[in-house]
Amino acid sequence: MSGLALIGAGLAAAGAAIGAGIGNGLVISKMLEGMSRQPELSGQLRSNMFIGVGLIEAVPIITIVVAFLLLSK
Repeated sequence: MSGLALIGAGLAAAGAAIGAGIGNGLVISKMLEGMSRQPELSGQLRSNMFIGVGLIEAVPIITIVVAFLLLSK
């Protein structure tokens, strides 16, 4: 196993985790801002937030799979 593959897998996992954390923070903060501005839409905003967070979390999961594939070769 190459040392560069290990570094690449680590960087991919770290970048995905940092990106997902930032993305989730932005989505949740904007949802809370929207709820404070229009409380009557809180149910719709919450359901859209869960969809957005789920899509954001899919990227790190795919990245971890690719990192494991890099490590297995």
